[in-house]
Amino acid sequence: MLRNLKSPETYFQAAFRVQSPWSIKNPNGDNPNEEEILKPVCFVFDFAPTRALRQLCEYGIGLSPNESNPENAVKDLVAFLPVLAYDGANMTQIDAGSILDIAMAGTSATLLARKWESALLVNVDNGTLRRILDSPEAMAAVARIEGWRTLGDNVIETIINKSEKVKDLKKKAKEKDLTEREKQQLSEAEREYKSKRKLIQEKLIKFATRIPAFMYLTDFRENTLQDVITKLEPDLFLTVTGLTVQDFHLLVRLKVFNTEHMNQAVFAFRRYEDASLRYTGIESHSGLTHYGLYDTVIAKELES
Repeated sequence: MLRNLKSPETYFQAAFRVQSPWSIKNPNGDNPNEEEILKPVCFVFDFAPTRALRQLCEYGIGLSPNESNPENAVKDLVAFLPVLAYDGANMTQIDAGSILDIAMAGTSATLLARKWESALLVNVDNGTLRRILDSPEAMAAVARIEGWRTLGDNVIETIINKSEKVKDLKKKAKEKDLTEREKQQLSEAEREYKSKRKLIQEKLIKFATRIPAFMYLTDFRENTLQDVITKLEPDLFLTVTGLTVQDFHLLVRLKVFNTEHMNQAVFAFRRYEDASLRYTGIESHSGLTHYGLYDTVIAKELES
């Protein structure tokens, strides 16, 4: 593999195109039922190992989006797709933890920060927006998110109403042809609600990007981030993000934030932080036995 492919799916599709079956029937000419497999195994050599392992990590995590521990997700993938490291004389298989360490150590802080800019971290579907709209406390909480007030007072109602109107017009279009006026209304309504939904998504993501700063400032590592926010350092959280613990707790309960993806983003931050400090000879938190993710805790594998 020589190309820098951004999509893990495209990377593996290109790599394993050569793995398509290659066999011949009746190789000796005396048994029509005999089949000889001429290509039993495939090796992929990548001369940019960090790139390859990063793609592997992203692909494994993507295959198990509800797995709170990314190491388990990668472990499931490498059980079927072993990774071999060549040290100049031997090839040895490396485990999921080593793969994540190498991939994270080679990840720049900028790339890592993009995990906190992902649309997967927040939910802005109509169901979630209705739950916010039906709760005065939630409406007050989102109003305190930086830049929210610039969206207007009725932005959530507008999105829900316009999307319902689009749904009705599209249903009507299946039954009979729309008039030119109805087609124009459909186009305008669809454009407006998509635009406003994207603006809401951007404001929520902007809030999420402040969480890494909070993680960097707090010194707790074995507690879940949820506990650190709500029990250990609520004042620091308010200072960094602008939301109170009660506000954030409520929005999480309403599924505004996707906790599975938050777990993965916190995990990536912890691994990168440790790998980076270890590279400079610093042991940030000696005796650490567990990593606290967003709402779960996982054991840290200790070196024997």
